[in-house]
Amino acid sequence: MASLFALILTTLLGIANFVAHRAVIESGHRMVQDMTPEALRVLRPVSLSFEFLLLCGALYAVRLGHSGWMWAYLAYSLINAGAAWAIVTRRL
Repeated sequence: MASLFALILTTLLGIANFVAHRAVIESGHRMVQDMTPEALRVLRPVSLSFEFLLLCGALYAVRLGHSGWMWAYLAYSLINAGAAWAIVTRRL
């Protein structure tokens, strides 16, 4: 049985990842601005769908009792947050 704490933490990390994703998209960073409008129209839903699938997979694994996936998703989230911070603050 899954730990309630692990499920809640994984869910909160997923929300944070979506917030970071949106911040990058709306940052006005050159990397985003250099994309064509057509590419952005395709990449936004694809990247958000990928983010959603990662969250669903992590939640499913945690729900089955594999709490190691919570730690893996935490590591992914920390890397994601660092990259988003670097992009939003123009350090990258």
